[in-house]
Amino acid sequence: MRIGEIAALVGVTSRAVRHYHHIGLLPEPARRANGYRAYTVRDAVLLARIRRLTEIGLSLDEVRDVLADDAGRELVEVLGELDADLARQEREIRERRRVLAALLEAPLTSEGPLSPGLAALLEGAPATGSPAAAKDREHLVLLDAAGGGAGAEVYAALRPLAEDPGVLELYGRLDELAGAGADDPRIAPLAADLAAAVPDDVLAVIPQGEPAATGVGRALLDDYPPAQREVVRRVMETLAERVQGRTS
Repeated sequence: MRIGEIAALVGVTSRAVRHYHHIGLLPEPARRANGYRAYTVRDAVLLARIRRLTEIGLSLDEVRDVLADDAGRELVEVLGELDADLARQEREIRERRRVLAALLEAPLTSEGPLSPGLAALLEGAPATGSPAAAKDREHLVLLDAAGGGAGAEVYAALRPLAEDPGVLELYGRLDELAGAGADDPRIAPLAADLAAAVPDDVLAVIPQGEPAATGVGRALLDDYPPAQREVVRRVMETLAERVQGRTS
């Protein structure tokens, strides 16, 4: 194979192949009488290995260390590993296409594309100008888009709560705390009422240990002003205790 052929076979550019030669990551192959490089299957396997390792985030120095450890392996073993990796990529592509198909079936909005479960949840929610309700909606859309959303079961369980007009009164009370401090006396009763409004059906489908004010949860908390943040923190803490109580 010539350089363009091996590059096309592995899915890299000829420029990348030349760079790997230049830094000594990919050994120079033998050359034909006309001066062209003559690549073998072994070269293609090695190049594919380099591509895969860089795709998963390894630096070229780290790739060099991995390849040094693999130097004594049989070609059939390396080929088997590459075949297994291709099978994994095929599974991932099928799953991504399945998710994409579901997104295409859902109503398209200015916030979308949304998962079908979240689209149905937001569609059934009563219209409101509440800033706190809008923030909740933004957080759900963010988690859904990032793949860290609650999932279809939780969205379905939340629908009766989202469609309850009484929830708008709770959002109104939360809006009133926008400029208040974290020691405002209205915080505790509102947090208790909000936590009480979450039905057991929702808790039944929340994974154990959630909701938790760590990681993404903490970042979302930081998006609220002090008094509202304290309300949401208390609600998350109460719900976490209820979840724990159901599983203990």
